[in-house]
Amino acid sequence: MRAILPLLLSLLSASAYAQPRSLFIEDLTWPEVREAIAGGKTTAIFCTGSTEQNGPHMALGKHNVVAHYVAGRIAEELGNALVYPILPFAPTGDPGKKNAHMRFPGSVSLSEATFAAAAREVARSAIAAGFRNVFLMGDHGDGQAALKQAAARLEREWGAKGVHVRYIPDLYYKSGTQVRDYLRARGLPPGRHAGIADTSELMFLDKERRWIREDRLAPGGENTGVEGDPRRASAELGGKFLEIKVGNAVAQIRRLLPPDKSP
Repeated sequence: MRAILPLLLSLLSASAYAQPRSLFIEDLTWPEVREAIAGGKTTAIFCTGSTEQNGPHMALGKHNVVAHYVAGRIAEELGNALVYPILPFAPTGDPGKKNAHMRFPGSVSLSEATFAAAAREVARSAIAAGFRNVFLMGDHGDGQAALKQAAARLEREWGAKGVHVRYIPDLYYKSGTQVRDYLRARGLPPGRHAGIADTSELMFLDKERRWIREDRLAPGGENTGVEGDPRRASAELGGKFLEIKVGNAVAQIRRLLPPDKSP
């Protein structure tokens, strides 16, 4: 019995390591991160958001709220992943020229080079922590090429060592196409920015009515920052669209994971 007891305690301890109290490393202590990796959480998710205008009806942090939710759901579905903090800034226009989203107060823009460098350094930090697979993705359109390049550069550096860094475009591109097709099939105008799709996703997450101004929902017009008509948005649609993003990202990640690392 005395010989068995240490083994039982070791097994219980290993089981605890595999189930951290949160999938977001910002909620964990460093020993908890170490123990989670030892327990099998060897995949890191890094998802970028953006702080940008989203029309008069929606808060500037829309992408950050969505990215946080989606990244958490991806990690939950994979079962072997933890999520790094959302990068809340992305390329959104030229601050000097005040073009694109930078025409509107509150928007924040990073250069492509700075954005790519931030993604690389977060990925390197994940590798240093002991993660064997790092996946980069973004909820905002601008900066997708930079994420792809950052992942490719690190994959060339680390792939031969058994550590992989990959870009997940399906979260943004494939999902965007599917959502627009879904809306068109139902006679609804997709809109490229702050329209039905974007607004619906945030409505689904806005349980406390913090981020949507329902009295400001209106069709897009000159200098509103809205492309489309968010008045037909709904939380029900948003839930569908968010799950499309999660499903596409999880499927692509599983295809890219080495066979012996698949959850």
